[in-house]
Amino acid sequence: MAEQLSEDGTPTPEFLVKSIAEQGYSLETSLADLMDNSISANADKIEILIKMDEEPFSLFLADNGDGMDEESLRNNMKFPSNSPDNERSKNDLGRFGLGMKTASFAQTRCFTVLSRKKGAQKFSARTWDVTYLKKEGWRIIVNNEDEINSYLETYKQLSENHLNKFEEFTANTIVIWRGLYKFESYLADENKILALKREINDVTNEHLSVVFHRFMERKTLPLKIRVNNIILIPFNPFPTQFSDFRSLENKQKNLKNDVIKMEGYILPSRSMSESKQGISDWTTKSKGLMDMEGLYIYRSDRLIRFGGWNGVIKKSPRLQLARLKVEVGNGVDHLIHLNVSKSQITIPYDLRQAFLRYIATLKEEAEKEYWNSSNAIFPIKKNKNIISLFNKTPSNRGVLLILNEEFPILKQLRSDLNKDQHINLNLILRMVNTTVNKIRQVHEEKPYNAKIESDSLNENDIFIGIKNLISKGVSNEQILESIIPNLGYTFDSLPEELKKILRT
Repeated sequence: MAEQLSEDGTPTPEFLVKSIAEQGYSLETSLADLMDNSISANADKIEILIKMDEEPFSLFLADNGDGMDEESLRNNMKFPSNSPDNERSKNDLGRFGLGMKTASFAQTRCFTVLSRKKGAQKFSARTWDVTYLKKEGWRIIVNNEDEINSYLETYKQLSENHLNKFEEFTANTIVIWRGLYKFESYLADENKILALKREINDVTNEHLSVVFHRFMERKTLPLKIRVNNIILIPFNPFPTQFSDFRSLENKQKNLKNDVIKMEGYILPSRSMSESKQGISDWTTKSKGLMDMEGLYIYRSDRLIRFGGWNGVIKKSPRLQLARLKVEVGNGVDHLIHLNVSKSQITIPYDLRQAFLRYIATLKEEAEKEYWNSSNAIFPIKKNKNIISLFNKTPSNRGVLLILNEEFPILKQLRSDLNKDQHINLNLILRMVNTTVNKIRQVHEEKPYNAKIESDSLNENDIFIGIKNLISKGVSNEQILESIIPNLGYTFDSLPEELKKILRT
């Protein structure tokens, strides 16, 4: 038997690191991934500090968790540090043993981790540096005592020079990113600091407030997060303190050895106008109701995905009041195909069918509440100084919205028209009224066909109006397809004389 040939397959470190970094991370998701490690290490205080007075920019993330001795640090700096198949604590927010490394390399080309066991005095430190990898191959730098003390001194000064410093805070693990290449390399000098500040203040802070809101709201040792001068305030997308924020019956689905829990919520219709006014009970500063409609998937209390329907259904304005809370444990990571950056999941077929059934009910309730918002758009109470464009009129299909004949512009227009023009205007108004109410009641399965009886149009006017259209060259086909349905009629419900005309 011929000898099996082989050759060296060791990857080029620089190329591999840069490929590893492309895992769908943004600045906020990278920081969230690092904070997962802090929370898994029982930290209740985390601070993120950025040094921007000179390049390369430096970012420090420190926590007061359990910390690591030198042996644990050595193992955790490897690629990967454990197998995704290993059994983990139900509160462990990691999976692949890659998060800290991939999240860091997605933002920097050089990062250092300092750590010590809680109660210990001496720190150990290790550094991954792409420049060093180019020269020395796949090796980690072991930092000496002078380097460690220099890092600690810079961190201490940075922490003390920012506002809202934590009381009784002792950092046990500090992650340091030296150089934020996405801001330093790709932007003009005058935009670098501005872009980084905006990314932190407008995007990252908001993201962390939502993703970790449960940890920040817990009654025992709530998590506190400091980002430069700001102590973050949690944002709970399910504000159950409001009595009109209602939930649907929750459902459970067994998935292997875990249970998936689903619970739908409907925001009150008033949230639509309040969100436009900047009231933040329902949305964050930078996101609207449509941005935040959809699935909220919690994994061990950490929000791993929110907003949008993850490809199950499409977003729609009529669903902006719908939110579906989904609870999963970390025992089903391989079944939902959670990726390294915890930004993407795939819903298994068995679970997808359960989602679709539940979402169908949620969708129906959300659309009903959406149409209730017409109370805000077309007020019921009339101020003597305000004339509404629409009035509400009861019918056999519920309350209809009808253009107000007393609206000043419409009233003035009528005074300038002759008889035939009046009839043409009435046809248009009937079509507008019918179309508006069709759109409002689109959630009903049966077609909307209620005739508007409270306007100025009678059957004789319709007869005259249709004859006028025919005389102007409008075809019978166009009238049947585009005019008659929008007047609230079907062909069978038309007066006989009109049927005869349209058949010819």
